[in-house]
Amino acid sequence: MDKEYQFANLSDGDLQQVHNLEKRLSEEKGEEVILIAYHDQNEDKRQ
Repeated sequence: MDKEYQFANLSDGDLQQVHNLEKRLSEEKGEEVILIAYHDQNEDKRQ
């Protein structure tokens, strides 16, 4: 089955948590880490 993804609709609080995790991972790894949030459109179609 082909996967179709859309950007996840995140609240401001969710985005802040993602940003905080990016910052922590970047510091731990010593390189920039960027997280991207998607949701599976196929899940929407099955419901």
